[in-house]
Amino acid sequence: MKLYWSSRSPFVRKVMVFAHECGLASQLKLERTLVAMNNPNRGLLKTNPTGKIPTLELDDGRALYDSTVICEYLDSVQQGQRLFPAAGQARWTALRRHALGNNLTDNLMLWRNELLRPATQQSPETLAAFNLKVRNALDALESEAEALARDPLSIGHIAIAVALSYIDFRFAAMGWRDGHQHLARWYGEYSQRPAMRETAFVDQ
Repeated sequence: MKLYWSSRSPFVRKVMVFAHECGLASQLKLERTLVAMNNPNRGLLKTNPTGKIPTLELDDGRALYDSTVICEYLDSVQQGQRLFPAAGQARWTALRRHALGNNLTDNLMLWRNELLRPATQQSPETLAAFNLKVRNALDALESEAEALARDPLSIGHIAIAVALSYIDFRFAAMGWRDGHQHLARWYGEYSQRPAMRETAFVDQ
């Protein structure tokens, strides 16, 4: 399987962490792929019509795209404990946490894009809105950090951990651990897992 990949993308990292947790990382051939909002990768467009990463090209030539779809596919072919619970409360909890982590990452990336605009073109209202949304999400995660530590590993844990790692990568000055000691403790422990250590962000 070929994964169109970047060391800077949090959604690519989510797939890589998931693959490591499933024991499938060694089956992925990584294809370094540069994408940008204002500079479409025309080669990638042939495989993924949206031009986004991650994109997974299967051995038969079919392509899967969107990190969630790719993770669910990997979960369907792995041999271990499923990281997308099949049914019941465990499933809805995992999916809700996944949505929280994913949406936090979305807001962080949009916030960063606004900050990369020339200062005279930045919207103070937009920046303030992203700041509020991100900090509100962190408060929500703090309230269930102890449950995260108790519950079996799922796609929700992975999405949240990757979102927090992206804050460290792109918003280190935020100091998100202040006032979120339970969340920081959980993340500190999870970040030591091989799946996280072997997929660290690299700005290149």
